Amino acid sequence: MEARAAPGRKVEPRWVLMGKPDSGVLERVKRELSVPTVVARILINRGVSDGASARRFLRPALDQLFDPFLLTDMQLAVDRIRRAIQAGERIMVYGDYDVDGVTGTSVALRALRRLGADVSFYIPHRIEEGYGISQAGVDEALRRQVGLLISVDCGITANREVEYARELGIDVIVTDHHQPGALPRAVAVVNPKREDCPYPFKELPGVALAFKLADALFRSEGRDAGLLHEDLDLVALGCAADIVPLVDENRVLVKHGLERMLDTRNVGLRALIESVGLGGKPIGTGQVVFMLAPRINAVGRMGSATEAVEMLTTDDLGAARQIAERLEVQNRLRREADDRTLSEALDMVEKEVDLDRDRAVVLASEGWHPGVIGIVASRIVEKVYLPTVLIALDGPRGKGSARSIPGFDLYRALSACQGHLAAFGGHKYAAGLTIERDRIEGFKSAFQQAVKATLSPEDLTPQIVVDEEVSLGQIDDRLVNILRDFAPFGPQNMRPTLASRGVEVVGSPSTVGRNHIRFKARQDGRILDCIGFDMGHLLYRLTPGEPNLDIAYVIEENEWRGKKIVQLRVKDLR
Repeated sequence: MEARAAPGRKVEPRWVLMGKPDSGVLERVKRELSVPTVVARILINRGVSDGASARRFLRPALDQLFDPFLLTDMQLAVDRIRRAIQAGERIMVYGDYDVDGVTGTSVALRALRRLGADVSFYIPHRIEEGYGISQAGVDEALRRQVGLLISVDCGITANREVEYARELGIDVIVTDHHQPGALPRAVAVVNPKREDCPYPFKELPGVALAFKLADALFRSEGRDAGLLHEDLDLVALGCAADIVPLVDENRVLVKHGLERMLDTRNVGLRALIESVGLGGKPIGTGQVVFMLAPRINAVGRMGSATEAVEMLTTDDLGAARQIAERLEVQNRLRREADDRTLSEALDMVEKEVDLDRDRAVVLASEGWHPGVIGIVASRIVEKVYLPTVLIALDGPRGKGSARSIPGFDLYRALSACQGHLAAFGGHKYAAGLTIERDRIEGFKSAFQQAVKATLSPEDLTPQIVVDEEVSLGQIDDRLVNILRDFAPFGPQNMRPTLASRGVEVVGSPSTVGRNHIRFKARQDGRILDCIGFDMGHLLYRLTPGEPNLDIAYVIEENEWRGKKIVQLRVKDLR
């Protein structure tokens, strides 16, 4: 099913040009790095203002990683795990069903097995148990005669469940990156966001914390870190998929992990890569986010993510390929559910939401799959640029997923509405909630008020941040090669957005695929291919032969018959 276009609220984005850096700093960076002015300006605006910081940014190295023992409670965690291994005590890694949780669980499992631990894992069922440590999960640990439970990407709010485990004689180590409140009474709570944690970088995802725990264990055991570094490809997969800031340590981990993906020794990851047609091809964050991660997420959304962990921890290539095939089937089912839910949600937006007056979208419906409403909420936000909450109703209760826009703290807004909610959790831009059916109308009203009290009309206009204005004639091989070293791209280090004014459209622009536009642009003797995704409605603005078009875009490279071709991916045109 192909989802139709979104109703109403077409908002022209504002172009915001980054500030001009100090001329003295600019000249120093140009001189020290021997780079063009455009590159120097972009680097300075990203906090790179001298040769040393430029080398750290452009050539991330593993020796830039911080000591894992700087994390509060890491020593306690390591000591307890080493005692468990030495005593032959059973350990259970308790993960989460998203890509961060699946890869983090896999990293922890592989490391503990290398250290000789008697270890199993547990991933809660998204529909039956929901997120985080559950009583059912603790009961399963008891059934397995587990003495130590280690959480990955969850547990920071599981105070009651940790207490329940303690009563059953099961020790708990929590590793989590979500925002903490009152800490659970665990043996150790490893979370860089703890107020008392001095760790220099606070934005590590769950998989990176699992890697840090493994690193600390390997150091304590005097083991070769090279064996641990083999799993950096899994760390990169989880980091990129969790949309964490790709700066500092995350940038180092993802950079080195992506390089290892090209020739991964992980048979499960190799099977997954082959199943999407990326075998032997360079893999960037875009391929991770849009091709690899959805397959793992799909099995967690539509059923159980246990198979995904089995795939990433097996040494049997045949078994891994069978699981990868099943993940592909689950992903097709997930896409069908996505499209169906999006179409229904857009119908409801048209009927129930006043896009000129309302400052948020809150929709509830029977029959929606709880595993896909988060994806659909994100797509609604893309279309109407309003904070959005979708609720899948089932009996007297509903499970909701919420997504935000830049400048709006979703978690804070839900906190203001918590009197209407049975439970909620998340962060600034994404959250989940549970709500009684009869409280939905009250929640809608309270959430609308919370948004109105926070967002100005200017906040409800999307922005395109332009790193630099250039002419097409400045886009030469040298510039393209330097910007390639800015990768890996992601939050806080997005692919640089450039703008060119007064370019001329050459030839005949056309629409291709599902509402995309393709055209050629010329300026200063340079002609470049341009593609604008989901911009078919702007085809009328493309008038061939007149140098009157302004475009905002990112530079990309396509490979055709072994040759790399520069293409501009247009973000807006006017």
